[in-house]
Amino acid sequence: MSTKKEKKGKRKNKIQLRRKVKYDEKIRRPFIVRESSTAYGDDYSSSITKQKRLKKFYSIISLFSGCGGLDLGFVGNFEFLKKRYPQNGFKVIWANDIDEPSCQTFANYFKHDVVCGDITQILDGRFAARLFDQPIPKNTDIVLGGFPCQDFSHAGKRQGFNSKRGLLYQSMVEVVRRTKPLVFVAENVRGLLTMNGGEAIQIIIKDFEKLGYHTVYKLLTAADYGVPQTRERVIIVGTRRDKLPPFEHPKPILDEKNWVNLMRAIGDLEKMDEGEAPNHYWSKAKKNNGQGNTMVSAEKPGPTMRTEHHGNIEYHWNGKRRLSAREAARIQSFPDNFIFYPSTSSAYKQIGNAVPPVLAWHVATAIEKFLDENLK
Repeated sequence: MSTKKEKKGKRKNKIQLRRKVKYDEKIRRPFIVRESSTAYGDDYSSSITKQKRLKKFYSIISLFSGCGGLDLGFVGNFEFLKKRYPQNGFKVIWANDIDEPSCQTFANYFKHDVVCGDITQILDGRFAARLFDQPIPKNTDIVLGGFPCQDFSHAGKRQGFNSKRGLLYQSMVEVVRRTKPLVFVAENVRGLLTMNGGEAIQIIIKDFEKLGYHTVYKLLTAADYGVPQTRERVIIVGTRRDKLPPFEHPKPILDEKNWVNLMRAIGDLEKMDEGEAPNHYWSKAKKNNGQGNTMVSAEKPGPTMRTEHHGNIEYHWNGKRRLSAREAARIQSFPDNFIFYPSTSSAYKQIGNAVPPVLAWHVATAIEKFLDENLK
């Protein structure tokens, strides 16, 4: 016969189990992330210029949004290193990512709800109605998607199509099939070009071309566009054959001789105390023989800000500490009022996952000009 103490313990275990199930259900199924009460920063809804209000915006569905680097480049209206990047003629109408901290960062900065959850479940209609009230729009002008890239990366395990993440580009293909946008833009790592002997990129291109799109790709170096980082990324752009010609990627605005170096990008942060600026906290991971244990150079752009470094981010050129999350954000060309939530480790991950906003802005302005010229 059970004692009162045993019965109490069983009841406690049942309560804990119920709580765990409810929490897991929230993580598994898509739900909405909205701006938190602790958010601060610019209000995008009130900062659109009069000129842009008079013009029709091109609508965007944003997939694999992360914290919003690609979206920020397309929306525009931000400042980086005392240079203004004007508002572009694009508006995000729906955004999705599976990482909740990234979704919170996105929602807090853009003042825009984000659908947080697995895109494959959303496309299959597998979600709880009480948690999810924003189905994917039936139509849009643009589909953006930096589909997960770690499985194609030289720095990762390069599992490619042998992993579930490596096949997530197919979800973007499905959204393009359903919504029939004028243009889609996909971003990925350089390793995509060499995966499976170059076959991977050709499979992806053919899958988009089957939907009726001119599909072109090019390897862009972020430093060529004013980003203080030698990051290289493949930018894939598709344009509808029945309405548009093939797209030409924007030409570089800088060459190696005048790339932005780290002294200019983050020099003012060197003597700031930890926490003196938003996200200016750094990893205390001890030095080891793995990646991220070299010192950056003040006279050169930074190396690629990685996602999976587990605290082993590169050391500052002073050798006293590792780069802070704010310094990593600067190296990625995020404006200082772009705040990452909720922790330093999460901020590092979000920053490493992102498309540099300044690079994205140059791609976006080229696409806006391309659409305006060809849709007259």
